[in-house]
Amino acid sequence: MELPKRKQIRLREYDYSSAGAYFVTVCVEGRHHLFGEITKDDVGAHLCVRPNRPDLLITKWLLEIQNKYTGVFVDCYNVMPDHVHFVLVITGEHTGSPLPEMVQWFKTQTTNEYIRGVKKGLYQPFTKKLWQRNYFEHIIRNRDDLLETRRYIEANPLRWYYKHNMKE
Repeated sequence: MELPKRKQIRLREYDYSSAGAYFVTVCVEGRHHLFGEITKDDVGAHLCVRPNRPDLLITKWLLEIQNKYTGVFVDCYNVMPDHVHFVLVITGEHTGSPLPEMVQWFKTQTTNEYIRGVKKGLYQPFTKKLWQRNYFEHIIRNRDDLLETRRYIEANPLRWYYKHNMKE
């Protein structure tokens, strides 16, 4: 029996190690709320801090990308209950790993540390995988696109809060 072919979600001829800004979303497998919930106090905050604090380990490894890969920095980010949004900027000084390799490294590091936290009873257990196999990425094309992406990331906790806490 022939396995179905996966849909290619990256641009075929695009060099993902080239200079530019990339909007990335990585989701928890099964979209489980492993990183806590957004409370009224979180709304409007750049980083949603929750009681069990797995968001801090996600943030730690996200910012560590800047140290691991030369010519790369995190422009903005937000850790949500079941996903993380960030803008990764690759400068002209970067001559190395493409975006997919950086995202894979981030997913590996966060998974390993999250597992250690589960074993210590700090975090909720998960089944099989912490992260979904793939991730969403958008190549930011210009300044307006970057500003709109930043607004989207910053407003995400407010949208989440109203979607999950307001009665219709």
